Amino acid sequence: MRLTTRTGLVLAVAALVVVLPTAAGALPSGTTAVTSITANEVTFQDSTGEDPTAPDITTIVASNDDAGMLSFRINIPNRPTYTRDIGLFMLVDSDANQATGNTQELGADHVIQLLAGEILLFKWDGTDYTLSATQSSLSYAWQGGATVRINASDLNNTRRLNFDVVVLSGITIDETTGALDCPEATCKRDLAPTIGFFTYPVVLARPTLVVRGVTRTPARPTAGRPFTLRMVTARSDTGAALQNGRVTCIGRAGNARLRAAVARVQGGAVTCTWRMPANSRGRAFRGSVAVTFEGLTASRSYSSRIR
Repeated sequence: MRLTTRTGLVLAVAALVVVLPTAAGALPSGTTAVTSITANEVTFQDSTGEDPTAPDITTIVASNDDAGMLSFRINIPNRPTYTRDIGLFMLVDSDANQATGNTQELGADHVIQLLAGEILLFKWDGTDYTLSATQSSLSYAWQGGATVRINASDLNNTRRLNFDVVVLSGITIDETTGALDCPEATCKRDLAPTIGFFTYPVVLARPTLVVRGVTRTPARPTAGRPFTLRMVTARSDTGAALQNGRVTCIGRAGNARLRAAVARVQGGAVTCTWRMPANSRGRAFRGSVAVTFEGLTASRSYSSRIR
């Protein structure tokens, strides 16, 4: 089997990873059994022991966090450490639609390739797989198998994907030309699943606005002087501090409602400023600050005697 250079997609591997027709007894839609689901984690079981000399994928654990970072833990116990003769390839149908992408291979929109210790993402351009312009979120580690991590944003913001994995050993690399070869006599492989594909739903919790802190200037409201509440708020999914939004400021000095002189997001903080009436000493001040952004709301209240 002749392979291309290490910086290009190993096209000869395509023959190994083409989705086979669904066999009698296979699960519908090409999916395979899911052995466990916990939160955003799904464990897929692969058949084992097909070739004792080949890499043997036992399970694949797919998961994601609320920032859309996907993780695929591909367990290969009989390959505890990564060696230079190992290659790993994932076909990813990022829209879970076999009628789009490369319709000859799972409908794959992307291929993730690990060769010679280098992991790369390729994207289907309608004719061929070409190196994707977005690679920054892609990484891998190897301990008893590979853990591949990539953000959903680099896979067309996928929310449901089909995928399969093939791992090969016995690959040789010409150190002068970079050419790869995987002779049939010594090249061993395992395909997971053997028939069909795995389907993984990306589960993202609805983000919230998290209040990181509230400060007061001055420490207590004072009659005849302005009083400011500042609330620092961030998105739970990205951790980014809020820079704009619709601000609501409600303040009372005793029974008198106070109009906010400042009600805006300023310097990364939701800011409400009221002027305490000159005759309000000893009254109870009750104030609240709230912000709404993209349908998300955060608020805090404060009360104190006016001095």
